[in-house]
Amino acid sequence: MTILSNPEARTDILNRLRRAEGQIRGIARMVEEGESCLQIGQQLSAVRKALDSTYLRMTVCFMEQELQARIHPDPAQQADLDQMLKDMETLLGRMG
Repeated sequence: MTILSNPEARTDILNRLRRAEGQIRGIARMVEEGESCLQIGQQLSAVRKALDSTYLRMTVCFMEQELQARIHPDPAQQADLDQMLKDMETLLGRMG
């Protein structure tokens, strides 16, 4: 089993999850206060997009870890790998 060992990726993912957690608490508060279904639905959509983005980031992080474990790139290859994964994340993000 691979762990999330990259500190920057771990921080990014935790920050994304904490933002989504705050948004969900806000939605619960909106429901308690009787806000309109439209407003609640808009906020649910925003949380869903945030979680989809976090899932995508986690998937790219997993791919990065697995590739590095198997190919042990030199610095030049690492730069190419980093750019490829960044481009892939951008491309996949546009598809969602």
